[in-house]
Amino acid sequence: MTVAPPARAGAPVKEGTVTVTVDQDRCCGAGQCVRNAPEVFDQREEDGIVLLLDPRPPAELRSAVEDAVVACPSGAVRIVED
Repeated sequence: MTVAPPARAGAPVKEGTVTVTVDQDRCCGAGQCVRNAPEVFDQREEDGIVLLLDPRPPAELRSAVEDAVVACPSGAVRIVED
C-alpha cells in the first residue's frame, strides 16, 4: 500500500479502491471533513474530534473525500491507495 498525497483543487479523480484513515490525535475539530463528506465523517459531540464512519467509501464519494483531505487544516485525514 502507498499513501496518496493530498489532492489539489481541480485534480482529476483517480479510479480504484481507497481506504480513508484519520488521526484523532492530530485532529483539531475544525469539521471541514464533515462539511465535505458527511457520509464518511462525523465529529464527537464532546470535543468535535473526527469520527470515521466509512473507511472504504464508494467510488462516487471519492471526490468529496479528496476535498475533505485538502480542507483538513491539521492533516488528520488521509487517503490510502489499495
